[in-house]
Amino acid sequence: MMGGGLRTGTETFGERGEGLDQKMRAVGIRRYGPPEVLESLEVERPEPGPDGVLIRVAAAGVNPADCLLRSGGLRFVVRQQMPFVPGADVAGIVEATGPGVTRFKVGDPVYAMLPNTAGGGYAGYAVAAEGTVAPIPLSLTFGEAAGVPLAALTALQSLRDKANLAAGGHVLVNGASGGVGTFAIQIAKVVGARVTAAASGRNEDLVRSLGADEFLDYTAADVTAGKARYDVVLDAANVLPFWKVRRVLGPKGVFVSVNPFIGRLSPGWLARFRGGRRIESVLVKPDGGDLEKVGSWIGAGEVRPVIERSYPLAEAAEAHRRSESRRARGKLVLVIDEKLTAERAESPLRKANRPMG
Repeated sequence: MMGGGLRTGTETFGERGEGLDQKMRAVGIRRYGPPEVLESLEVERPEPGPDGVLIRVAAAGVNPADCLLRSGGLRFVVRQQMPFVPGADVAGIVEATGPGVTRFKVGDPVYAMLPNTAGGGYAGYAVAAEGTVAPIPLSLTFGEAAGVPLAALTALQSLRDKANLAAGGHVLVNGASGGVGTFAIQIAKVVGARVTAAASGRNEDLVRSLGADEFLDYTAADVTAGKARYDVVLDAANVLPFWKVRRVLGPKGVFVSVNPFIGRLSPGWLARFRGGRRIESVLVKPDGGDLEKVGSWIGAGEVRPVIERSYPLAEAAEAHRRSESRRARGKLVLVIDEKLTAERAESPLRKANRPMG
């Protein structure tokens, strides 16, 4: 239960946040299984703690991790309490805040990454800790913003924290046309790196439009068979084995995988036996500061989200099927509030409807 002093609308309400419905619609699962196990649910609306931000969700991003959690693919790592509502990416409007929140107020357009295994995004409302929330760049619609958090943070934390990519470095991005890959290309270019993008041939125009300097069609040739040597190889598709990557890594090169377990199986001290080459894995962390950094690049026109398609919340199963096909270009988004999703973060309509106070 939230503490006293919850701020909602233009007034201060008591512990229960009077004036807001206690139930909300969502899509989730009652058991593990294929996309068809996703169903419409009525669940309790979450309530923010002292540093929590209650977000009225306009749209939610769909990520491969959502599909793994739904199918039970991660049940030996983390077991979900049923019913479970997936979703780590949310974009929407601040509906209420806990008494300790100082950076956001009711009516602010925000987006956030929720803790991956906690879920909660495929719903009318979601709660995020203040430190994980960021303002939506004014150039984006809420639907576009929903495609940013997890994928962009994964790309940023991979290239900056795991690979230490710097200006002049050369990075191979494998799976470059997916959610993480499309952001990785752009972030690497912001840093000043040279980017080789590996994707299927049909996506060459897309990845080049995002700034890729060279392109490799992984359906036509082995992307690790060439003569190029890279400072960083980011496997955003989680398909490359290190024994193949090693032959294209330069001295002290870094292989970064989105598989969060690979790095644990290869301690850093083993790098001395690989010519200094390291294996790292990224387990993305919600971070409002990082999301603001991405937002500044979006605002400057240096980075943009690639959204393949938006689906009504009721068609979440279809969105999961598309995600599991591994053929999606960029991100998939679920629409929770159809009217709000299409608005830009600072549209005239948003200004007119913003609460006073």
